[in-house]
Amino acid sequence: MKIIAINGSPRKNWNTHILLENSLAGAKEMGAEVELINLYDISFKGCTSCFACKRKGAVLDKCAMKDDLEPILEKICDCDALVLGSPIYFSSVSGEMKSFWERLLFPYSSYEGKPSLFKKKINTAFIYTMNAPSFALPLIGYNKLFKENRKLMKRIFGSAESLVVTSTYQFDDYNKYAMTFFDGAKRLKRRETVFVKDCQKAFLLGKKLCTE
Repeated sequence: MKIIAINGSPRKNWNTHILLENSLAGAKEMGAEVELINLYDISFKGCTSCFACKRKGAVLDKCAMKDDLEPILEKICDCDALVLGSPIYFSSVSGEMKSFWERLLFPYSSYEGKPSLFKKKINTAFIYTMNAPSFALPLIGYNKLFKENRKLMKRIFGSAESLVVTSTYQFDDYNKYAMTFFDGAKRLKRRETVFVKDCQKAFLLGKKLCTE
């Protein structure tokens, strides 16, 4: 079994990256072959609306753009499970993740009434990290975003899970930043307690993706 994780955060070895690594550790414990790809390390663009993947006679489930994302999309065609991870920036996923999301999903979205052009069912999950506290998610509309993304992933790939991680620790030293709205000491304590549990949830999620 092969599971691929896509990191949509520009920050390596931080919240999103750490959670993805934990999910892969869970998958690896189940005997899966794992790979982590950092989107900010590669050169690519979002969908350019060329519609090459919708032309008659074309390969309808393949993006025609030629860039560093092409071999990654090919790997996803052959994987058995896929986990995406992104911080939330301005009420949505990061710019690199959004561009990847467009390129990943549009070729598999049929204009002829089919639910999906992806050739098989695979297990998928999306891990989100954010500065916002959990109580605020329904108030600021984040829950709607997560629901819609899960619906898309399920339609294209057949299944979808979500892990939402809130009130994340953003800096090693909050005193260096104009951030008086947030209590650095409280965030550090949460990282040392709650985030540890979030990492365990990610680990179990990775195991689950390899068993269902």
